[in-house]
Amino acid sequence: MELKRAGSQPSQKGPADWFTGTVRIDPLNTAKDPARHSCAAVTFERGARTNWHTHPLGQTLIVTAGCGWTQCEGEAIVEIRPGDVIWCPPGHKHWHGATSTTAMTHIAIQEALDGSPVDWLEPVTDAQYLGSAA
Repeated sequence: MELKRAGSQPSQKGPADWFTGTVRIDPLNTAKDPARHSCAAVTFERGARTNWHTHPLGQTLIVTAGCGWTQCEGEAIVEIRPGDVIWCPPGHKHWHGATSTTAMTHIAIQEALDGSPVDWLEPVTDAQYLGSAA
């Protein structure tokens, strides 16, 4: 068994290549082989969001604080709140983040395929984020 104490792993700034706005990533765990899952708490300040992306083996999000939005390609933006659990199927293009007025934190859990848990795509435009363009 391995215990990682709260606060024992340094926070990271969300890279501008993957996110719009201010994002903090707090790593929780990256399993050692043969397991292939990882999880992190991700905090989005108001207006912050991921780029469009997919996960080769899917992703589970557990909202823990604030209020956020998520959207799957071709679908409407959905509001997410603490206690909500979101499953993003493998290969499903989507984004998630805070609303335009509130911060949001979620735990993200995903598995890697051939060493990669995510395929990052283009940024979500302001028009897409605010729901004024499909």
